[in-house]
Amino acid sequence: MLTELINYGHRVRRLELPKSAVPLHCMAVSAGYEQRINEVYSWDGLQRGDAPFLVIQHTLVGEGRLDFAGTHYRLTPGQTMVLSLPHAHRYWLERGGHWEYFWMVLNGREALRLAREIIDAAGPVSTLPMPIVDRLAAACLTLIDRTDISPGEASSATYAAMTALHDGVFSARATPERSLPPAMARVVTHIEANLARPLQVERLAAVAEMSRGHFVRQFTLATGQAPSDFVLARRIDHIERLLLATDMTVAAIATATGFADANYMAKAFRRKRAMAPLEFRRNGRLRAGT
Repeated sequence: MLTELINYGHRVRRLELPKSAVPLHCMAVSAGYEQRINEVYSWDGLQRGDAPFLVIQHTLVGEGRLDFAGTHYRLTPGQTMVLSLPHAHRYWLERGGHWEYFWMVLNGREALRLAREIIDAAGPVSTLPMPIVDRLAAACLTLIDRTDISPGEASSATYAAMTALHDGVFSARATPERSLPPAMARVVTHIEANLARPLQVERLAAVAEMSRGHFVRQFTLATGQAPSDFVLARRIDHIERLLLATDMTVAAIATATGFADANYMAKAFRRKRAMAPLEFRRNGRLRAGT
């Protein structure tokens, strides 16, 4: 469905739905697929009114930035941002930058409840499996394409988006991380948000507020992997998603995942997946087309 949304093209739609006699508690307000190139684009979470709502925004190409109550994130391809408003945050496009994404603005007490649970568990930025991203894209496409959509159908698409996020964040894979000790969970969140940046063990130990040796022992005990192995595994996972979900070059993917150059990334990927990055992309897309 992500491919279908991309092929559909850029469009923004505000839903004008008839008021229901019986309120629906998970509803879409607007949705879109768009790109921003070298322009002013900035949203302040405390200057968008007092009515509560939430934003889901998935980056496809380029890069945005998010300041979430003082914590900074780079929003790179393959990452999904979830925000509940009003809240002290700002997301924006850097001067001269390029950012392409699809998004949904939702409201209703059930949608907001799920959004708060998701943000509490995983923070405002997640790297979700491709099947989850496909479900989000399908919901977005329904909302922007169905000109005759009814309130019930719009609510159904909204629930589909929220339950996709639920499955992506509260899956069996995510459960062990939610039970990590607070310091280790903080480090994992930092790693996920900064895969494009240097992630030396000394920096991770500082995030955990521990000495280097004590941090390495505690992190390995909590996750079953040494910090450097954990970081590499997350980077390889992110490379896979970018290869399948985008047309980024290997060099661009290397930059987005913290590798010094494309050759170094390709060697690391081949060691872990036994094939070159472009071979992985080709094989993955062939399977998707069958």
